[in-house]
Amino acid sequence: MQRKVHSAEFKAKVVLEALKEQKTINEIAAVFKVHPTQVSQWKRQALAELSQLFSQKRGRQAKEQEELKMALYQEIGQLKFELDWVKKKWESSLETKRGLVEADHSRLTVQRQCQRLGLKRSTAYYQAREERAVHLVLKHRLDELYTAWPFYGTRRMTAYLQQEGHAVNRKRVQRLMREMGLEAIYPKRSLSQPMPGHRIYPYLLRDCTIARPNQVWSTDIT
Repeated sequence: MQRKVHSAEFKAKVVLEALKEQKTINEIAAVFKVHPTQVSQWKRQALAELSQLFSQKRGRQAKEQEELKMALYQEIGQLKFELDWVKKKWESSLETKRGLVEADHSRLTVQRQCQRLGLKRSTAYYQAREERAVHLVLKHRLDELYTAWPFYGTRRMTAYLQQEGHAVNRKRVQRLMREMGLEAIYPKRSLSQPMPGHRIYPYLLRDCTIARPNQVWSTDIT
């Protein structure tokens, strides 16, 4: 006689009825036309698998938490390493920061280094262009003119260079002189301010007038 094979859905219905405990095993077996022993066996199997399912879920959650903890520890270690790297190499100069970027670093990418240094990545890759020949000629001439007339400003320098045939404007002369560190010598503002607490002497000739020829001095105070 061929043994009857029951589907998983059928077994689940029988086990659910058995777990409800509203009917006896014999009554459930009669309803579903199976042997009572089979119903008891399926119930025991379902209970065992349910407990195992929950234990596996707890184990999986614990494993996920452990993996998350390890990832956080790794991230903290990476950030601490990067912070120590920045503290050792921190400088405010832009050129110094560019020199600190290590393209072949084993643990820090160029982007990460630039972020820690407060530097744009495009700045780290920037290569200065060579000075144009015409600018070198102009700078050489500006240096000669400044040595001869250090009180010449950018307007006088521009006019002089244009008279010599150089196609320049004042903006270019300003930029070139700024790059060379040249500035016209002229009286600045607030150069005669007294020191705090210094005694101020009265001006004795105040309100005095000078007589014209054939006139006498007048010291009348109006």
